Order: sequence, then C-alpha cells, then structure tokens
Amino acid sequence: MRRAILAVALLAAVPAVAQEADPHAGHDMGHAMPSAVADSEVGNAPPPPVPTDHPADQFWDRQRMAAARAALSKEGAFYGNALIADRLEYRPRNGKDGYAWQVMGWVGGDIDRLSFETEGEGAFGESLETGEVRAAWRHALDPWWNFELGARQDFGEGPDRTYGVIGVEGLAPYWFEVGAHAFVSNKGDVHFRLEAEHDMRLTQRLILQPSVEIDAAAQDVPELGIGAGFEKIELGARMRYEFDREFAPYVGVHWERKLGETARLARMDGEQASQVSAVVGLRMWF
Repeated sequence: MRRAILAVALLAAVPAVAQEADPHAGHDMGHAMPSAVADSEVGNAPPPPVPTDHPADQFWDRQRMAAARAALSKEGAFYGNALIADRLEYRPRNGKDGYAWQVMGWVGGDIDRLSFETEGEGAFGESLETGEVRAAWRHALDPWWNFELGARQDFGEGPDRTYGVIGVEGLAPYWFEVGAHAFVSNKGDVHFRLEAEHDMRLTQRLILQPSVEIDAAAQDVPELGIGAGFEKIELGARMRYEFDREFAPYVGVHWERKLGETARLARMDGEQASQVSAVVGLRMWF
C-alpha cells in the first residue's frame, strides 16, 4: 500500500518540476556557443590575397606576354578626327539676303583633343559682318563635360581682335548640348558667351533643333559697337531631315536682338537692333 502511494506521488511531482524548468534553456545554449565561435573566426580571419596573375601567364613566357600587352595598349588607344559643318545656311530677308556658317572639328584621343571652330555671318554684296576662328585644347573632365583652353581670332567689320579663351562644353541632363566660355582680348576687354541647343527627334530622321546664344561684355567697347552688360541674344529653330546621318538639309527661323547699350550704339549707326529671318541650309559631317 505504501509503495503504491509513493509511486503516485512521484508521478504527480514530475510535471511540476518540468513546468519550473525554462523550456528555452537548451535553445539558448545551442545558439550562444556556435555564435561565439563564428564571431571569433570572422573577426580574426585574414582577407584573401588579391589576385595578380592572369591565366595566360601559365601558358606563355614573360617576353611574349609583355609583347602582347604592349600591342594591346597601342591598338586600344583611341585616336580619331571629325569635321562637322553644323550650319551652312542662306537667310532670305527683305532687302538684303544673308548667309551664315558654323563649322567645327577635332583631332585626338578620347581624353585630350585639339578642337577648332569657325562661324560668321554677312549679307550678299557687302563686306563680311562678323567672323571668328577658334582653336583650343580640349580635355575630358568626365564622360559628359570637357574643359577648353585656347585662342580666338575675330575678323570682319571693325578692328580685328585676338582673344584668349577658357570655358567648358558638354552634355547637360535631358541631352542639352551646352557651352560656356569667357574671352579676354589683346586690348584687355572681357566677354562671355553661353550657348545651348537640343535635338528633338520627331522621327528617326526628322529632327527639330531649338538653340539659344547669349553674349555679354564686362565693359564698353565703343570701337566694336559693344556696350557693357548683355550684348545680344540669338534664338533659332531648325528642322532637318537626315537622309543619312552625315547629310541633312534643314529649314528654320533665326531671330537676333541686340540689348542694352549695344542696341543703342547700333541705332546710332543706323542699324536695326532686332532682326528675324527664315533660314535654309545644310548640315553634314565627315
């Protein structure tokens, strides 16, 4: 009888002892120990060595590999050139039909190039109004922007001027081609120019190109008919059709207005401060 009572008491005590024990104690120990070991191994393990060999070195001797690397360096170095007649245009006007050109090019590699540009305008049957030639060293700052340092020579009506040129040109967000330059002449006068244009592809071959140019001067230059401040603004819109990428006739409109003191000096000389004309021209590159 006593043995039966003792057995029943022991069976009743077992669940109570199990309830007092922490059911997660075993789990804590199982997680804690491996974690400590893993942390110790990661913290003290040395980094893997940086690979310096190439698989081809295992099959070819050092001289042949050196010759192959020299050939790769020579052939992989980019060197090219381009000539772009961006604008060769005729400007019909009331009274005096005019013309204008803008031609540019470059020669060199993908980092450093020698660039050149010429532009000007005038009226048929008269002397050239304005013209300039510019040459510059062009250095790539990043994939989108270039630094330029060079010289510019003006010719046409009035005294000639030679300028030092410094500026940047490149591709802004949304595919705007932008150029910003400062010019210091051999007479000490300082000028600034900001240009922007954008190709809007209406189809694969039909392209509308709006453009803007703003010129400013730091001082009056009466012999050139230029006043301090903003000199002029030019707006244009040209629609071209690319028969080939290298050959594209276009039509459009060009508007130019002289500003501030420059406009006043133009009126005193009997010139118009504002002028608008249709344009018909050709764009091509080689």
